[in-house]
Amino acid sequence: MKFENIYRKAVAIGTARDARGADEIRRILTDEEARLKKLTAKEAEAYDRDRLFNPFADTRMLAGDPATEVGRVIVGIDMETSEVLLTYLLNRDSGRKIDLIIAHHPEGYALARLHEVMSLQSDLLAAHGVNISVAEQLMDKRMGEVERRLLPANHDRSVDAARLLGLPMMCVHTPADNCVQAHLRDLFEREKPQRLKDLVELLMGIREYRQAARRQTGPKIVHGADDARCGKIMLEMTGGTEGPKTIYEQQALAGVSTIVGMHLSEDALENAKKAHLNVVIAGHVSSDTLGLNLLFDEIEADGPLDFVNASGFERIRKAER
Repeated sequence: MKFENIYRKAVAIGTARDARGADEIRRILTDEEARLKKLTAKEAEAYDRDRLFNPFADTRMLAGDPATEVGRVIVGIDMETSEVLLTYLLNRDSGRKIDLIIAHHPEGYALARLHEVMSLQSDLLAAHGVNISVAEQLMDKRMGEVERRLLPANHDRSVDAARLLGLPMMCVHTPADNCVQAHLRDLFEREKPQRLKDLVELLMGIREYRQAARRQTGPKIVHGADDARCGKIMLEMTGGTEGPKTIYEQQALAGVSTIVGMHLSEDALENAKKAHLNVVIAGHVSSDTLGLNLLFDEIEADGPLDFVNASGFERIRKAER
């Protein structure tokens, strides 16, 4: 399988699982075409043409020849300079050539534009009954915060390391997060957990979460009692990073009773408590691993890959889950 084919297949899978729906994705891509046409020649030089088919700013090929044939990949949740060097050493010393580094969390210019994918959260909030103008205005403020926080970062450290060592590298973030969001949404809609303990039991039926529990990082109720009723559940598994810390009162007014997320900051948790919402943390690395595994299940339909597990990731195929 070629490097570029893996990348494009990941984008296609993420698009198919996107909660915004096909019409909204088409609108986003059509708007990009119109935007490109309005750019001056100088502005167009810096334009990222992947935006014409890829609606996920946090998912990109970062280093290497797109035509590279890939048989073995090393995959991790965070693949930074140390993991890039580890890959080089494994290639040198193990006799098992690794063809491609795949990071989940974005690096390089995919990290610099992470804030752009957060607009997806506005659609998720609106789908759960939050006024769209409220959702968008609060999200715009939060996106600005994230953009300014990332602006001075040294985004290219790991990418430069991969390039200097001759190692192809990509990151795939929101497409994998969309996969876990859709998977858990379908699970909850099908099984309809009544109590928080039932919801946690459902999560524990998934191998990635059971593995995390053995490492003492399994699903946890952080606000609410075991016997508390779930009510209307909202999943927060996709959309780049944590959304507005002030959104929880609006979610409660929209009828949401329980938040299920990968992680939650203390400030956000305190606001969720003030809004009297139940909060379940499924787990960050475990949820990311589940999303990647669901994504790779579909990618491998085009041909098997050999996986080297690193940085918190473990390849678990559908038949093993």
